[in-house]
This record gives sequence, C-alpha cells and structure tokens, in this order.
Amino acid sequence: MELAHSLLLNEEAYNQLGEVQKAEFIFDWLRYLEKLLLATSRSDVKEKQKTLVEQLLSLLNSSPGPPTRKLLAKNLGILYSIGDTFSVYETIDKCNDLIRSKDDSPSYLPTKLAAVVCLGSLYKKLGRILVHTFTDTVGNILKAMKSAESQGRYEIMLSLQNILNGLGTAATPCHRDVYKAAKSCLTDRSMAVRCAAAKCLLELQKEAIFMWSTDLDSVATLCFKSFEGSNYDVRITVSKLLGTVLAKAIISKHPGTAASRQSMRRVSLEEVLELLGTGFLRGSSGFLRASGDMLKGTSSVSRDVRVGVTQAYVVFVSTLGGTWLEKNFAAFLSHILSLVSQSHPKATQTQSDAVCGRRCVSFILRATVGGLLGEKAQIAAAKDICQAIWKLKKVVDAAMSDGNVETRPGSTDVTASQHMLVCALQELGNLIYSLGTTAAPLLQDSSAGILDSVISVILHPSISVRLAAAWCLHGIAVATPSYLTALVDRCVGRLAVLKSSPEAVTGFSFALAALLGAVKHCPLGIPHGKGKVIMTLAEDLLCSAAQNSRLSAQRTQAGWLLIAALMTLGPAVVSHHLARVLLLWKCVFPVSPKDLETEKSRGDSFTWQVTLEGRAGALCAIKSFVSHCGDLLTGEVIQRLLPPLPCAVDLLTQLSSVLKAYGSPLKTPSIVYRQRLYELLILLPPETYEGNLCAILKELAADLTASDIQVAASAFLLPPLCHQDDLVILSPLLQETDHRFIEEQLLLGNGIACGSLEYDPYSICKKDVLGDSVPKPLPPVLSVISSAIKLFGVVCAHVGEAQRLLILEQLLDSIKHTKGARQQVVQLHVVSSLSSFLKYLAGSKGNLGPEEMRRPAVALVMGALESPNPLLRCAAAEAWARLAQVVDDGAFTAALAQVSFDKLKSARDVVTRTGYSLALGSLYRYLGGISSSQHLNSCVGILYTLSQDSTSPDVQTWALHSLSLIIDSAGPLYHMHVESTLSLIIMLLLNVPPTHAEVHQSLGRCLNALITTLGPELQGNSTSISTLRTSCLLGCAVMQDNPDCLVQAQAIYCLQQLHMFAPRHVNLSSLVSCLCVNLCSPYLLLRRAVLACLRQLVQREAAEVSEHAVMLAKDNRDEFTPDANIREVGLEGALLTLLDKETDQKLCHDIKETLNHMLTSMAVDKLSFWLKLCKDVLAASADFTTVTCVDTMQEEEGDKGDDASVLTTRNDDKSYPFTNPRWATRVFAAECVCRIINQCENAHSAHFDIALAQELKKRDSRNDFLVLHLADLIRMAFMAATDHSDQLRLSGLETLLVVIRRFAAIPEPEFPGHVILEQYQANVGAALRPAFTSETPPDVTAKACQVCSAWIASGVVSDLNDLRRVHQLLISSLTKIQAGKEALSHLYNESASTMEILAVLKAWAEVYIIAVERHKSHRQPLKTMTCSEESVRNGSCSSDGLLDLVHTDLGTLSRLWLAALQDFALITLPSEFTSQLPVEGISVEFLCSLRSDATLENIMACLHALQALLDVPWPRSKIGSDQDLGIELLNVLHRVILTRESPSIQLASLEVVRQIICAAQEHVQEKRRSAEVDDGAAEKETLPEFGEGKDTGGLVPGKSLVFATLELCVCILVRQLPDLNPKLAGSPGVKATKPQVLPEDGSRLVSAALGVLAELPAVCSPEGSISILPTILYLTIGVLRETAVKLPGGQLSSTVAASLQALKGILSSPMARAEKSHTAWTDLLRGALTTVLDCWDPVDGTHQELDELSLLTAITVFILSASPEVTTIPCLQKRCIEKFKATLEIKDPVIQIKTYQLLLSIFQYPNPAVSYPYIYSLVSSVVEKLQEVDKRKPEDITELQVFQECIKVLEALVTVAEEQHRSQLVACLLPILISFLLDDNTLGSATSVMKSLHDFALQHLMQIGPQYSSVFKNVMASSPALKARLEAAIKGNQESVKVKIPTSKHPKNPGKNASIQLKTNFF
Repeated sequence: MELAHSLLLNEEAYNQLGEVQKAEFIFDWLRYLEKLLLATSRSDVKEKQKTLVEQLLSLLNSSPGPPTRKLLAKNLGILYSIGDTFSVYETIDKCNDLIRSKDDSPSYLPTKLAAVVCLGSLYKKLGRILVHTFTDTVGNILKAMKSAESQGRYEIMLSLQNILNGLGTAATPCHRDVYKAAKSCLTDRSMAVRCAAAKCLLELQKEAIFMWSTDLDSVATLCFKSFEGSNYDVRITVSKLLGTVLAKAIISKHPGTAASRQSMRRVSLEEVLELLGTGFLRGSSGFLRASGDMLKGTSSVSRDVRVGVTQAYVVFVSTLGGTWLEKNFAAFLSHILSLVSQSHPKATQTQSDAVCGRRCVSFILRATVGGLLGEKAQIAAAKDICQAIWKLKKVVDAAMSDGNVETRPGSTDVTASQHMLVCALQELGNLIYSLGTTAAPLLQDSSAGILDSVISVILHPSISVRLAAAWCLHGIAVATPSYLTALVDRCVGRLAVLKSSPEAVTGFSFALAALLGAVKHCPLGIPHGKGKVIMTLAEDLLCSAAQNSRLSAQRTQAGWLLIAALMTLGPAVVSHHLARVLLLWKCVFPVSPKDLETEKSRGDSFTWQVTLEGRAGALCAIKSFVSHCGDLLTGEVIQRLLPPLPCAVDLLTQLSSVLKAYGSPLKTPSIVYRQRLYELLILLPPETYEGNLCAILKELAADLTASDIQVAASAFLLPPLCHQDDLVILSPLLQETDHRFIEEQLLLGNGIACGSLEYDPYSICKKDVLGDSVPKPLPPVLSVISSAIKLFGVVCAHVGEAQRLLILEQLLDSIKHTKGARQQVVQLHVVSSLSSFLKYLAGSKGNLGPEEMRRPAVALVMGALESPNPLLRCAAAEAWARLAQVVDDGAFTAALAQVSFDKLKSARDVVTRTGYSLALGSLYRYLGGISSSQHLNSCVGILYTLSQDSTSPDVQTWALHSLSLIIDSAGPLYHMHVESTLSLIIMLLLNVPPTHAEVHQSLGRCLNALITTLGPELQGNSTSISTLRTSCLLGCAVMQDNPDCLVQAQAIYCLQQLHMFAPRHVNLSSLVSCLCVNLCSPYLLLRRAVLACLRQLVQREAAEVSEHAVMLAKDNRDEFTPDANIREVGLEGALLTLLDKETDQKLCHDIKETLNHMLTSMAVDKLSFWLKLCKDVLAASADFTTVTCVDTMQEEEGDKGDDASVLTTRNDDKSYPFTNPRWATRVFAAECVCRIINQCENAHSAHFDIALAQELKKRDSRNDFLVLHLADLIRMAFMAATDHSDQLRLSGLETLLVVIRRFAAIPEPEFPGHVILEQYQANVGAALRPAFTSETPPDVTAKACQVCSAWIASGVVSDLNDLRRVHQLLISSLTKIQAGKEALSHLYNESASTMEILAVLKAWAEVYIIAVERHKSHRQPLKTMTCSEESVRNGSCSSDGLLDLVHTDLGTLSRLWLAALQDFALITLPSEFTSQLPVEGISVEFLCSLRSDATLENIMACLHALQALLDVPWPRSKIGSDQDLGIELLNVLHRVILTRESPSIQLASLEVVRQIICAAQEHVQEKRRSAEVDDGAAEKETLPEFGEGKDTGGLVPGKSLVFATLELCVCILVRQLPDLNPKLAGSPGVKATKPQVLPEDGSRLVSAALGVLAELPAVCSPEGSISILPTILYLTIGVLRETAVKLPGGQLSSTVAASLQALKGILSSPMARAEKSHTAWTDLLRGALTTVLDCWDPVDGTHQELDELSLLTAITVFILSASPEVTTIPCLQKRCIEKFKATLEIKDPVIQIKTYQLLLSIFQYPNPAVSYPYIYSLVSSVVEKLQEVDKRKPEDITELQVFQECIKVLEALVTVAEEQHRSQLVACLLPILISFLLDDNTLGSATSVMKSLHDFALQHLMQIGPQYSSVFKNVMASSPALKARLEAAIKGNQESVKVKIPTSKHPKNPGKNASIQLKTNFF
C-alpha cells in the first residue's frame, strides 16, 4: 500500500493488481492524495495538474464504488480549488456527457453516479466561478433523474445539495426546478432518497424565500406525506427540514423592494402552530381535502406522521431557541395541550390513540421545556403550567356542579380536559423533579399555588388525571424531600375526611402510594410512625369496603394499594405490621376448595368484580412484600404465606366458568387477577407451589393459545428473549434513541396501545422506576401474556418430564390447528414460552430431559426460524443456541448445524436464508466456542456466499452479522480465515451502496470481531500483519465516510479497538477530529460511541487529545457544530456543556469519567484553565438572592457589613461561556474543584506555599500554582454553599472543608504571624450561616457543623471576637438539639435527626480537643509569645481563649457526649452484655462492623478516640488487667489494617497497639512489684511467674496478647517487605535480594511495628520471652537486611535506625539477664549476631550490596548492649574484629569517619574483656592511618575529618590505657600531632584544609601538654626537631590561635548531612 502514497497514481503498481486489490489501492491513493494536495505548494500542484486530472477522470470509467466516487469527487474539487481552473469546464462537460449517456446497463451505473457526485463536489468547492455553466448542469441532472433508479435519485439529490451550497444566491434561477424535483423525491419509496431530498431542501430553503413564505403550506403538507410509512432516519431529517422552515418563516426579515415585501405575507406564530397542529391531527390530508373516512370519523392519523410532526415541533422550538420559548411559552403551551383536547376527537377517539397522543405532547414539552430552558425560566414555565391546570380544573368544576344530574357523568367538558390535564401534570412533575431542591422557592410561592393546584385535581372524575396528579406529587416529593411528610399527612387527612367520595378514595390512595414510592429516592426518609398511620388507614378502608356498595371496589383497591406501597418502605418499617398484613392476606381467600364452590354459586357480577379486585390487590401487596422485604422472608413467614396459594390457583382454574356465568364485566378483572397471580408466582420459589404446578401449567397453555387474542405484540414480548447483540440487525426502533419515548408506539404497531399508568395503578410505587420517567405498564391483555410467558419458563422446568413432553406437543399442535393471523399470534406466544423455558433451564443449569423432548422443541424453533416476522426469527435463533446449551450433546449440536447447512443450501427465499444464517452464527454462543476447523470452514464458506448476494440486502445483513458471531465464537481458530474475510469486508464496504446502511453496519461488526481476534498481534511489523492492519484502517476510513450515523459509530468502535491493540498505528489527530465532529450528533448511539472512545483515549493521552481537539476546532470551523464550542472552552468545556444537556444516564457517566481522567492527568499543568471552567459553570447561574441577608445578626460595630461585602464582587456584565447550567452540572463542577486540589497535593510543593509560588511565578510567568487561586477557590465554595440546590450546598461545603484543611497552615508572607486564609473569614462565615437556618435539611447542617469545627480547629483565626461568629453558629445548633425532639424537624426519619445531633456533638468534641491541646502547649515553658495586657483583658489572646469559648457549654456537652456514647453502646450490644459494657465500646463497635463505605475520616476519629482513652491511666489499667479485652481489641485493629490500605489508618492502629502493650507491661510490672513486696521475706525462687508464657513458655493463639500482637506486626512488615515471609523466600535463611528504600509511609509503618516488637519481651515471663525471642530477632534483623541501602553521607535509612533501636531495646532487656532465661537468651543472641555477620558475605556467589555501615553499627550495638558473654566468645569476636579491619580498608572517607566513631564507642566500653581485644587488634591500623598524613595531605573536609576522628580514637586510648602503657601512647601521639603543624612560611600559602588540620593539632597539643607534662617534656627533649617545629608554630600563630581555637572545635561542614547517630543514641 506504500506504493499508493504518491501525488500521481502509480499506474505500474496499479496494473499488476487483481480487481479487489485495485479498488483498495485506488481508495488508499485517493485518501492519501486528499491530505497531500492540501500540504503541497500551489506551483507543484499546477505542474502535475494535467496528468492528475486525466488520472482522476479515467477512474470515472473504472466503475468506482460509492466511497471511492465520493473521495474522487472531493479530490477533483480540492485540485481545482488549489491549481488552475481553466480545464474545469472540460471536466464538467465530460461529467455531463457521462450522465447523458444512453447506456442503461448495470455495469455503467457506477460511472454515471460518479459523474453526478463529481459535479456536486466541483460546484461546492468552486462555487460562483462556475456560475455560467450551472443551469445546463442542473437541467441535465434533473433530466437524468426522471429515468434514474433509487441510487441515482439518492446521489442526484445530494449532488444538488452541494451545488446549491456552493452557488448560494447565484442558484436562484434553478430554485423552482430543484424544488419540484426534490418534492417528488421527498415521498420516494426509498427511504434513503427521502432523506437525501430533505437534505437538499434544507439547503434550498437557505436562499429560496418562497419555501418559507408563499409555499409554506405546501412544504408542510409535503413533509407530512413524507412521514407516511417513513423510517427513523426519514423522520429525523424531514422533521429537521419542516421545523427549520417553519422557524425561518417566523424570524425572517424579507429582503427586496417594497412591492415584493407587500406581496410576501408575514406568517404569525398562530398560523405556524396551526399548520403543525393540522399535521398532528389530520396527517397529510391537509385542511380541506379530508377523505371520506376522515369525515365519517373512522380513520385516525397514522402514528408515523404524528411522531414525525412531534419531532418537527421540537426542531421548530429548538431552532428558535430558549429565549424565544421563554417569551412565547404560554401560547405554545396552550397550543400543545390543545392537541389532545376533546375539540379534536380524532386525536383521542380510542384509548390507545389518546395514550399515544399524550406521549407525543409529553415528549414535546420535555424536549423543549426540559431541554432548552435554564432553571429560572423553568420555574416560570412551571407557573404557566400550573395556571393551565387551574383553568382546566375550573371547567371541570363548573361541569360537575351543574344541577342536571344526567349530564354529569357523560359531560364532554369533563372528558374534554382529561388528556390535557394528564400532560400538564406529568410535565409539571417532571419539571420539578429535574429542578430538584432549586424548585423550593417555586413551591413556597403561595401566589403560584403549585401544591394546591395538583392536590385539587386529585378529585377529578377521570382516573387518568387522578393518577397523573399522584405521579406529579411523587416528582415533587423526590425533588424536595422536605415536602414529603407534609404531603403524606395532607393526603391522609383528606382521605379521612372524604372517605365517602369514590374519587377521593382512589385519588388520595394513588397519591399516598406515589408518595410512599418516593421515600426510597429520599435518603432522609419520613418519620417511622407514618408506617403505622398508613397501615391503620389501609385496614380501615378494607374493613369498611363492604359497608357501602357504591364504594366497595374503590375502598378495596385503595386498601391493598396502600399496603403494597407500604412494603416499599422496607423491612425496618414492615416488620412491625407484618402480622396484620398476613392476617388480611389469609382472610381474603376462601379456606378450602369447598368454600370456593359455595362462593361460585352465590353473588352477582358486581360482588365478583369487587372480590377479584380485592384478591388481585392482595396478590399485588404480597408480591410487593416479597420484592422489597426479602430479609423478612424467614421460613416461618413463608409458611404463613403459603396457605392461601392453593386456593388462589383453584380460583385461577375456575375463572373461565365464572366468566361464562357473569359475562363481560368480569373480563378485565379476571385478566388482572391472572396477571397478579402469575407475577407473584414468578417471584416465589417454585417449591412453595409444587403441588399446583400441573394446574398452573394447563392454565398457562390455555392463556397462550386462547382463541380471543387478536394482537401479535411481538415488539414487547420478544426483545427480552433475543440476544441483545442480535437486535441490532432489526429495526433501528429497537435500539436506544433520544426519541425512544415516542418511537415506541411505532414499534408496537397501530393496533396496540403504548404503556400508560392507568393500565396498572399499582405500578405507581414500583421500585425499578427511574425518577423522572412515568411508569408505563402495558394494557392487562398484553401484560398477562408477558407474565404467562415468564412463568411458563419456571413451571415447565419444574414439572415431571412426561408432563413437559405432553405440554410441548400440545403447544406444537395448537400452532398447526390455527390459520392466518391467529396462527401468527399463537406461534409468537408458544415460541416465546419455549424461549423463556430454555433460558430458565440454562440459567438454572438444568437439562432438557429425554431424547423424545428434542423433537417438539426443534420443530417449534424451526417453525419460528422460517417465520415472516424478523423479530421472531431473531428470538428463534437465540432459542436454537439455548437448545444446544441445555441438551449439551456434541452429536445433537452437529445435527442442528447440519439442519442449518441443508436449509441454506436449498432455500432461495429471504426469510429462510436470514433465519438459518443467524441460527448458524448463534449455535455455539453458549458452548464455549467453535472447536472444529471443518465445521468452521463450512460456516465461513456458506456465509461468504450469502453475504455477497447483492439482490437482497437483508440476506447480506444477517449473513454478515452471523459471520461476526462465528468470528467471535472461533477465537484463535479463525486466524486462517482472517485475510480472506478482511478482503471480503473491504470489497463489500467499497461496493455496497450507501443506501443499504444495515449491510454496512453488519460489515462494521465483522471488522470489529476480526480486530478483536487479531488483538495485540496488530502491533507486529511483519509484512502480513502490516497488510492486515492497513486493510483494517482502510475499512474504518470507508465507514467513517458513510452517511449513516450507526455505521460511523461502528467505525469509531473499530478504531477504538485498534487504538487499544496498536496505538502507534492509529492517527490520533483524525480520530479526535471524527469524535469532536460527532460530539453533538442527533443519534444517541453515535454519541455513546464517541464518548466510549474518548474515555479510552484520555486514559492514555489526555493532553494530546485535548490539544488536537482545539487545533482542529480552529482549523475546521465549518465542520464543528456550534453546540460544541471547542474553540472557546476546549474539549473539556464542550464535554461539560454536553453533560448539562444530556439525559442518557450511560452517556452522562462516560462524560464524567472522561472529564475525571482528563482532570487527573492535566489539571495541574492547566490549572487556570480548569479552575476557570469550574468557576464559569458555578458562576453562570449563581443565584445570590439566597444569601442577600447573610449578616442579619447583630454583632459588634466593627463587624458590620463585612459578610455582605463578599457578595458585591460579581461583575454582572460579564458573559459566561456556559448558559444556565443545571444544578447537577454545577455539583459536578464543585466536585471537580475538590479533585483539582487533591491532584495538586501530589504535585509541586509550591501549590501550598504562597511565598515559593510567587517567587516561581516571578521567574517564569507561565508557572501556575493553586495557592495563587485561593480567592477563586473560596468564591466557588461560597457560591456552591449558598445555592438553592441542597446537593450543591453539600458539595460547596465539602469544597470549603477541603480548602480549610489544605490551606489553613500556609503563612502570609506580608504579615508575619498570620495565615493567608485569615482574610477570607467573612466569606467562610457567610457561606456557613445559611446552613443553620431552621428549614435547612439535617444533612446540610451536619456537613456545615463539620466545616465549623474544622475552621475553629484550624487556628486560622486567633482573635476570639472573630471566632465567635462561627462559634455562634455551633451554639445555635447546640441549643436546637438541647431543646429535644420537639424542636427537631418532624419532616424526616428519626435517623436524620440523630445524624444531625451526632454531627453537632462531634463538631463540639473536635473543637474541645483542639482547645485542650492548645491549652497544654501554651502551658509549656517553650512559650515565646507575649501578649499585651489589653488583648489579654479582651480575651482575644488568652492562651485558654478557645477553651473559655467551649467552657461555658462544657457541662451540657459532657452530659450529651456521655448520653450519645451510652445510647450507641446500648443499641449495638445484645441486652445480656449491657452490664459488661466496655469503656471504649463506641470506637471498637464501629471498627468491628466496618462497612466498605466507612470513610477514612470516621475510622481515624475512632482510632484517635482510642488513643486519647489509653493516654489516661484508669482505662489503661482496665485494658492491662483484662487480657481478653486486649486481645479482642487487637483482633479488631488487625482487621482494620487488613481491610484499609491507608497508611495513616495503619499508623494510628499501630499506635493503639503500642498503648495496649504498654498497658500490659504496666500491669505485669505492678504484679511483680506487689508480689515482691508481699513475699519480701520469702526466697526469690518461690515467686510465681508473671507475664505471658508463665512457667512453660507456651503462647496459645486466640488467648495470647503477645501472639495477637506478633500476628499484627508480621502482617504490617510482610506487606511492606514481602521477602520477610520465609514461605515466599523458600527458606528462612538469608536471601540474596537487593535491599530497598521504602517510601516514607512504608518506613513509618515498619518503624512503628519494630517499636512494638521490642516492647514484647517485657510482657512475657522469662520462659515466654524465650518462645518469642527468635521471631522478634528474625524480624528485626530481617528489616535491617532488607533495607540496609547505602545512602549519601553515610546516613542510615529510617527503617535501619528503627531496627537498631529495637535491637538495642531487645539486647538490654532484663530477660537477657534473668536467671531462668539467661542461658537461652545468650545462645539466641549469639545466633542473631552470627546472622548479622553472615549478611556481609555473599550468598551463592551473589553480592548483596548491603550498607557496611548499617551492619557495622548493628555489630557495635551487640558489643555495647548485650552481656559480654554474647560477644566475647573467640569465634564471634574474631569475626567482628575482621569486619572492622575490612571496613577500615575501604577508601571511602565517609565510611572511615563512621567506623572510627564506632570504634571510639567500643574502645571506651568500661569492661576490658570486651574492649581490649579490639584495641589490641585495631590500634595499629589507626596509627598507620595517621602516619599517612605526611605522605598524602588531606584534600578536602571529609578527609580532614578522617584524621580528626583518628586522633580522637588515640586520645581515647590514652584515657583508657593502664598507667604503665599511657606514656608510650602519648609518646606515639605527640609526633603525629606535631607533624600536622605548619611553620610561618608554609602557613600563608597552605590550603584551608591544611590550616584547619594545623589548628586542630595545635589545639590538642595545648591540651595534652599540661595533662601529661612529664611525658611531653621527655619527648621534646629527645627530639629537638619536634620541639623547634612546635615552638615555631606557637610563636607564628599566637594571634591566630586566639581567634581560631573556638571555631576549630566544630569544623564547618556545609555539604554533610548530620548522621543518624547524632539523633538516635543506639549505644
């Protein structure tokens, strides 16, 4: 393919290729050429232009496929736009000639089409240059269209669109001709042609004024006609055309002369709406030309026209925009609602019509009001809707109060308004739901009267309106939970008062059910007692039902509905009422079959209606119980549930006879009863009704094959039974779209109603309903079939095999014995049931049974595979696969495959070929894939053939989809077919017409499957892989250019896969361009594909993706939609805008994830950009009315106005890039701010250091740090915290909390002693104050308390007067909780009040802890700060100031704290343990039952509480004396450490462990001391052993404190240093792994664990200590060995320091010297020393690179801390001395310095037995070192230090030597010191190092001289040279010595780190 990459076509290479490769080669060349032309200079292009034009034109004759001709045309346009244009006319003539050609053969068609496309491209690119030729061209094209087939018409329309686009106004002469041609194409039989015509007309209307003036009516009628029989794509494009034209008619200012302006009529909004309304109500029959059917009233508008017009309404309003809608909303609303009024009976003549009409109206309102208006405008719209509801209600009231009783029930006025009211109520509910708590001011506005209006229509005579009002209340309650309890109370009250009105009973019970269903969406809940109120009400209704026959049915329904709704409150509430519910359930059915018989013979139609209603209700209530209260389904409860079931089933079997006896009024109640029973049985375990299985199965079979079912509702029965992957080959309606809500009605077909609430009122409280979508239950006739099919699957799997066989044969016969449409219905039901059965069997790992079962099952599925219904074929293919799965027999599977092969070879009809090809692809879906290559070859061969059948796009689509399944199933086995399949895919992609989009979609799935099969191999560089990769990329490029959005989505999925496997080979720039262009596509699935791909890309290359997006947006202004404003706000801003508009949950999730990934990788580098984005989102609709009165409290004079001033900083003139973002988007922006702060924490320290940040910013203005944006952070937190939306307030307070915690300690450089946050205290106060008002919900107040305590504790404000403002808020909340339950809100569940109380108490506790800590630190003598008298008097600087603030309330607080602890302890412990309540119950209880979502903060709080508790002696003594309690606590801490990775939590846990061990030590010491006192006179031997291990030394796991501690410490150590685990290492010996430096957190954990280990021997008895010593030594030395890394400057790593400290503690333990353990300890310690020595020596020939100094220090610790017996045995002593000798040989001066320091400590050891051997062995090395000075002078400070340390060692020797040797040593030392001296001549020129050495020597000589004067004199006398040198030095330096002696004591050493030895004394 590289040969194709040249400016001119490489004809030589091209001619050597085969046909398929030629097409591929040409396409690749054209792709390359497009990029190359844009990058080549104009002169180079002109030079080659002639040849290039010839080559391009010659390609026209080579039958180019659709993608090739499009690219060819594009290149011609680019070529002429860059090069010369003089030959363009020849090119145009050539194209026109090709079009005129009389050759109509199929082989010539591609050439004609290519010529048409080329003309379009040339005119689009060159525009007015070609103005002279365009009339001929257009005429020629239009002429050609008359005889063109669909592909030709399609391409001509698109070409005309391009010509119009290029010429603009110059094309006016041809406008009418084009219009006429496009009109005919707009109603073409080919849907693709209709779409193309709509696009052409859309281009035409830009300049053709007549389209939106004189011809407006005909354009509209034309569009209505186009909607008839349309598909989804046509509806999208034609509605865009219609909506745009109508919008233009309203907003356009007509150009031209005055005369022409008069002749053009202005179109009013009313006319336009009437025009659209006509289409909606009468379809394409227009105003006057109503057909006879229409006049007779028998025909209604087809649904596709209505749906199309609905979409046009939305386009119309969207084009005019949100501001227009805001101004004209009242008129628009009135018109939209009138579409379903009774004044247009056509729209609502049947219930199904009415339901569909209402859906359309709801869709229009949701898409416009919900999609275009900001929150303020939505609130205004809600008021308008409310006004409309009041008006409609008045009409009803007037009709109802009419005296004439006869007119009341049938009054047209009552029914006229019902559908309008339903739509208005549903939109009001949805609107308030979407506004959330920002709707609170709207509900509080008494003039609007929202709640009153909704509650008033609950009494409407129409059940639909009552349900809609109830649902509206549900939306209000979920949005504003503070109204929930009040609404429940109000409805309960109204129901009690109006118990005798049937409308009130049903209306208010619906409302209550909807409100109870809302509780699960409101985390704060409702008071617990409401459950009892509802239960009592329900019982009352059920008991009084029989008292009044007029109300029996309503009260019965209401009673059971309330019980069903009560169940949704969950087990906590229901458990209290369960006994009463079960009693009612038991009473509703007869006790025995005999009673049922008696019942049948009594009663009438009405009593049976009520009875069935009651029993259906009871079944529904129990179903609700089983669904929502699974925890209560104990064995006992199930036993109480069961008795009525057999009777319920008996009644089911009797229903048909009851129906015969009492007639049709019972038809619907009996269907509902069936459905309710089936639904309950599906949920119950089949064992509970196994005695009735056969009876149920018979009833199900009768239902499924009943003779009276006329409707085949495959569209809702089958999709759940098909495989989701297969549904894509069917109607696009089955896929998710933005218009699903209205498109669904087309899917179901004209005869079937859409789902609606009135079909099943009980669904108003279902749990699976999403918040803003009204439940849409289908009519009972359909729902019962759906439930029957599901239940059939369960029951059939549990009956005996004989029964199963019988029923399958019976079902098979029932299909054979019916004919025509009924046969289709029965077949649909039977096959659905079989699919359900097979799916259930497979899910429960069941088996089909004996072989004779297979025949009927296979026959049923084969029948369905040959059904004309594609959905049924699809379900049958899935059943085919399930059949193979449940039989699970290779021979049977092979037989099924053979059936498919035979059918596919013989059949010629589309149905059979599609059905069996899909069956073939699905067959191995559940069998773990295809394993036979022979079978694979057969499948591939047959599917290749089918996929090339160009006569039937359907066959191609199904065959290719099947091939993609085969590729997936075959996995690696498919490799041998990859090349051939890929070339087939490319060939088809290049040749299948774009009008067959479904074929291209299947090709995309095949390509995707191939890429997955190749996987990471695609990265390879071999020729074959490179070719495959190029083909894959080529395929993606073809699909990207396809006009169909779903094909483009497939292209994106393929590129996403390619990017995952071979990222280097995917051009990121072009991929990002493709994604950005489609970011706002009208197709949901394409947007999903874009976001899924973006989400993957930004995980690796966020910065690159972002840069590409901005660059592309700047370069290609045309392509980028205005919706995604990438140029101004970047890709990130465009995604935020999209998030604000998007409603699809999955898409929103992907947008958030993408933004989070981008933020994580880029926020620190693009800090200002990200903060500005967040600020713009938060500020765009920050509503400052919420905090206008923030400072109403009367404070000191000096405080006035400061809080208010923080609000006046906004510049209102500023325009924001985000218009009115919704509250959810603002919440996300606030969360992003917190994430940005967290990201900066892990970046440069300057982000939290203002002085450093300012300095770095000065150096380079591009530097950007978070601390410089502190004002913005505070402002954003403030805006969010003071919003109307509670969720946003919570986010704002969280942001404020994060800001306080991160910035509290940063000093203000300009004002020393102050911090930078101090200047923002007014803002913090203002942000917190609204959270403490009485109407604030408890969760917001709780969060605000947390912020208050953090602010007070942070120490930002030192002035108590300033602190009082925030402190006052805490006092107000404390006052509120002191007032008790009466003062606390009754709006929410009691747990919400408890949460608020605990938050207040926690906040006070945190303030108190800080106050006490500060008080302690102020009492320390270190205090340097002094306060002026005045400030002390004011209390503003008192050391106890904060404590004083708390002190006044301390009495109250301590009482409340104690009460809270007691309450919690009591409710969490079983009653029998109350007396043994442990002190630390609370914290331990919390830590014991750690949930996965327990926050870090809460766990830390508990651990700190335990630490504080154990700091106090009394609790410590309790823990020490109660070993079981200590062990329990250790186990809890162990679990915390295991389940929480946070280092801070683990460290805090270890600190508690240390305290527990200290407590145990204290306890053991106390016992020993008291025993010694008691037995003072007795012999020591008789004292009992205290401590763990007693006399035996045994430690029992689970009973031993020490063992539990060891377990916990080992857990910590092995996590940080896995090699410490002997199992991992293979042996417990020394291992040859490199030592490592742990990160800071790891080091701290290891050090803390070692500290705990070293304390353990003191808790044991001597015998116990012997048991644990090997483990402790192993771990301590193990840490030393694993972390002894060489660090610069001879430092020891912190873990080595900790292990040495622990070692010292162990070696000096009293147990080492205790009589009973001394011998064992000595042996073990010698072993440990041997291990340390062994660390030096290489193991298995590998060198370990351990730090010699660390090991040498460890040896020194042994020598100095262990008893002499350990280290003085000759073998060990010799090895230790050798290590010192070896280390002294190392040339590194740093190592030498440290070694001499260690030697010094050994030489000074008081016991000669220890020190003398070292002195004898090593002193000669020291002296030799000193004598080197003469030969090699020290060159730097470190070398100087070596000599100084040597001198110190020799001086120490002089001190410790015996008297007789001392004079010899002094005599040895003096000449060395004198040799360091310099004389007068050399001193001046000497280096600073030599001068320092001189000074040092002189100083020491001056000290030694007087000390050992006799020796000194002897030496001087014996060596005159020495004497002379000394005297000269003293004389010459007399002055200098005076100055330098003080400094030479401490030689300056700037480059050296202080050694650890200085910090930690190991010896």
